[in-house]
Amino acid sequence: MNSLLQGKFADVKWGEWGLISLFISVLSGVVVAFQYDSATPLYSAGSLDVLVPFGDYFRSLHFYSSQLFFLLSLVHFWAIFKRSDTYSRTQWIRLTATLPVGLLLLFSGYVLRGDSTGSSAGLIAENIITAVPVAGGALNDLLFSITDDGMKRVYINHVIGFGLVWGVLAWEHLRRYRTSFRQHPLLTATILFFCLLLTAPFEPETLGLLHINGPWFFLGLQELLRVLPPLLAGVIFPSTLLLALFLLQPASRYSHRLLTFILGWFGLYTILTAIALCR
Repeated sequence: MNSLLQGKFADVKWGEWGLISLFISVLSGVVVAFQYDSATPLYSAGSLDVLVPFGDYFRSLHFYSSQLFFLLSLVHFWAIFKRSDTYSRTQWIRLTATLPVGLLLLFSGYVLRGDSTGSSAGLIAENIITAVPVAGGALNDLLFSITDDGMKRVYINHVIGFGLVWGVLAWEHLRRYRTSFRQHPLLTATILFFCLLLTAPFEPETLGLLHINGPWFFLGLQELLRVLPPLLAGVIFPSTLLLALFLLQPASRYSHRLLTFILGWFGLYTILTAIALCR
């Protein structure tokens, strides 16, 4: 009984911390969005730091709270895994699907900066999606379409599309939680103070660069793309993890094998990320 209560407390704790980070991300994102113009992404992102009062602070607040939200979502997902047999298969799949959608939210934020990291990540993402047989072109038109429309489609999806999909998928689970900034003053103060000290990264395009690293969570995939074609590295390889997560529940007869595969996948991805960081 005690272990069950402790597990439930950990589930609530990580979930509420994630929601606080999400609230800060959304509120600071509104401020950033008012100053952003998808027609001039590099100038818009850069001008926030030098022309808009406290613009650099709000950009940092949006950047780091979003990163923290995604990391806490991963920890929260692991915490509720031990109780995942209380979810139906459909509920579990919807909950698992919030992870790749959340990753798209984070990724599209990088792309919108329009700097060296964002522009290169967007180009790679387009090449990966268009490598999907038959549906690749339509998927790219739906998600990115950077070559044809610039940042317009990415901006719409980041501000509305991906967030709306994530909310629909997570809503049934979110209803279990009631939290506010007053309940977590230390976490709120830590995020607000941390962003005063550390400015969000921004790398203006520089001529002559031979290698540009993408976002931290994209590095393993970027390294894999050096040795495998886009369809294998960017679509099939990540899809195997997502499929394993969809099927992973303690009650499943294959849960131990699936868990071994998932841990091996993350181990390999960590090695690839380390190699990319050393380049």
